[in-house]
Amino acid sequence: MKMAISLVLSRLILFLTLTCFAAVSSSTTTTTTLKRHSGFLYSRTRGKCTPQFWSSRREAWPRMVPQGSTVSNVFGSRASERYRSDMTLLESRAVNEEGNVFNELLKQASAALLNSYARKGFPYSAWEVKTLMIQGLVSEYAAARLTRRFSVANDACI
Repeated sequence: MKMAISLVLSRLILFLTLTCFAAVSSSTTTTTTLKRHSGFLYSRTRGKCTPQFWSSRREAWPRMVPQGSTVSNVFGSRASERYRSDMTLLESRAVNEEGNVFNELLKQASAALLNSYARKGFPYSAWEVKTLMIQGLVSEYAAARLTRRFSVANDACI
């Protein structure tokens, strides 16, 4: 009798476990499916505020910061000490030196500056982005910390 009860209980536990697993996996697959739009499959992994978006030229840059603006004109003389004096913000998107925190800072700060002009409700104003960028050029630690802050704001932007 005890053996029959334990067999029934073990089968019941197995059934409940499989049912819960099936429910969780089906809800997970529905949230990760790709959308079909105009005959194409697509998934949007990056938002409309990231450095990648602004370098894609899918949206016009704000008039206050033309694509031909140099880094030194936008962020000041301290930036011209760290970067080429004739480097434009658009060119800064293509700089890809692995492990260089100052280049990552420039990418995220440039996107944050564009977002501050183009997106209502962006957490930083233009003058804050410029001021923080100059503060981030002081050390690698400051640059890495500020890069993370700008990255979070850029990724969370709508």
